Amino acid sequence: VQLQASGGGLVQDGGSLRLSCAASGGFSRYTMGWFRQAPGKEREFIASINWHFGDTVYVDSVKGRFTLSRDSAKNTVYLQMNSLKPEDTAVYYCAAGYQRVGVPDLNNWPYWGQGTQVTVSS
Repeated sequence: VQLQASGGGLVQDGGSLRLSCAASGGFSRYTMGWFRQAPGKEREFIASINWHFGDTVYVDSVKGRFTLSRDSAKNTVYLQMNSLKPEDTAVYYCAAGYQRVGVPDLNNWPYWGQGTQVTVSS
């Protein structure tokens, strides 16, 4: 599985961005996850979607503001981020794992894309 993340950028407090994660290489049986890593902090799990079943998981800090979707024709998962806050500033990574439901443990995610920077200005 190869993953390509894109869509990051600079946005003002309250703004929106949509991140994309393009997947190739037999991804349909995987769960796709999004993580982020702020400066000086550990990489943290924020959301996941099961490609086949569509099950989604969101951590409390993004619930109600971030939404996952998938486009099978484009082999792409999207993370729509609304009502962005300065504390959302981080490098965002997409990942793929075999579990049906996304879990925070990085060891459960064998495939990673490169990061994309999201900066929210106050």
